[in-house]
Amino acid sequence: MTQQAPPLTKATVDPNPIRQFEKWFQDLPAAGVNEQDSISMTLATATKDGLPCARIVLMKSYDDHGFVFYTNYNSRKGEELADNPRACLLFYWPQLWRQVRIEGPVEKVSAEESEQYFQSRPLGSKTGAWASNQSQPIASRDELEKLFAEFDLKFADNVPRPPHWGGYRVKPEVIEFWQGRENRLHDRLRYTARDGSWVIERLNP
Repeated sequence: MTQQAPPLTKATVDPNPIRQFEKWFQDLPAAGVNEQDSISMTLATATKDGLPCARIVLMKSYDDHGFVFYTNYNSRKGEELADNPRACLLFYWPQLWRQVRIEGPVEKVSAEESEQYFQSRPLGSKTGAWASNQSQPIASRDELEKLFAEFDLKFADNVPRPPHWGGYRVKPEVIEFWQGRENRLHDRLRYTARDGSWVIERLNP
């Protein structure tokens, strides 16, 4: 059930959007949002010709440098980001009637950062990163499970990070906070990076 959150105003938000995101993120457990739902975000990418594609991914970390997720670099999203390295992220937390939209360029995280996160994953997830040629056609489920079994036998408990697997960081240039209000008079505040600082504007709902 949606909780009534306080109004969103320029006078009450943090001047730094990452700190404002942190405030909202810390509100989630008390509102009954579980960890999986709190870090789930829509990732929108596009081809060089502008054909869009969106999917749900998991945010694994964030800081002043951006928002990080991990994937197969040879996947559809990876191919689109190679050709058009910009993306839009969208968080939606209906329990608090809130959305956060983030837009900006995308870069790969360092190999060291990808390695550290990969080794923290469950064993089956690490093996699966080798078995799945993500986004490519496959004959059957049986074929996928056969590949998994082959890599499981090959690596056992010592699974290295595949060279085609790692992280991306979305570096925000625009962050919009949306707070639902009655009568569709929603609060929308947009932060835009300009000359090393953030400019905050209120948008019509």
